[in-house]
Amino acid sequence: MRTKALNPEEDAYGQEIWACYQGREVFEIVERDDGYIDPSALGPKIYFSKYEDWAPYHRRAMDFVKGKVLDVGCGAGRHSLYLQKKGFDVLGIDNSPLAIKVSKLRGLKKAKVMSIENIGYRPDSFDTIIMMGNNFGLFGSFKKAQELLKKFHKMTSKNALIIADTLDPYKTDNPDHLEYHKHNKKKGRMGGQVRIRIRFRRYVGRWFDYLMVSKEEMKELLKGTGWKVKEFIDSEGPPYIAIIEKVT
Repeated sequence: MRTKALNPEEDAYGQEIWACYQGREVFEIVERDDGYIDPSALGPKIYFSKYEDWAPYHRRAMDFVKGKVLDVGCGAGRHSLYLQKKGFDVLGIDNSPLAIKVSKLRGLKKAKVMSIENIGYRPDSFDTIIMMGNNFGLFGSFKKAQELLKKFHKMTSKNALIIADTLDPYKTDNPDHLEYHKHNKKKGRMGGQVRIRIRFRRYVGRWFDYLMVSKEEMKELLKGTGWKVKEFIDSEGPPYIAIIEKVT
């Protein structure tokens, strides 16, 4: 599957990052396909946060990084830039041209416009793949996740790791979310699979699927892909990070 690069008018995510980089006041609006809207004033700003401002479980996850690193959905480059400063060989990718532009302006040496669907590298290209900022969600669905995990298996080294940030969607008492879970399951989708788009001022992004899973669902999803959970790093709420190791 080939995904076309975003043009400026539909790169709402990139536009908010660009505006934040320029020092303007920014808000992120996430719209779900059932009409649910979630505004966030922290969204764009957190993409520029420094290591000392990260949550403890995010800082802990960086201790597992080794070798050559691929940062999937690098955004403004916060994780890539931290690891680059630590001496790691890091490639940041994002399907937003403006996000990649900002990453480069902030000093990221290796950054490329690329969607997760279009990733394709030779064996032993990477030792660690990071999917921070809830970017496990970029897998989109159970089927797509398994396909991409098998691709990741082929292009990584023998003892490679995936460091994936996500959240348990079922740890909520929001009736709108609970109803959406039921609606998903009736359609044969995973409960935490959402269809969303980003809006920023007059810019409207493309609709895309985003996947959030419980720990048990993640273990099930990894079966047959050549990966398994090494350990979980918990936060104080629904978010958690999975350290996923290559097993075959």
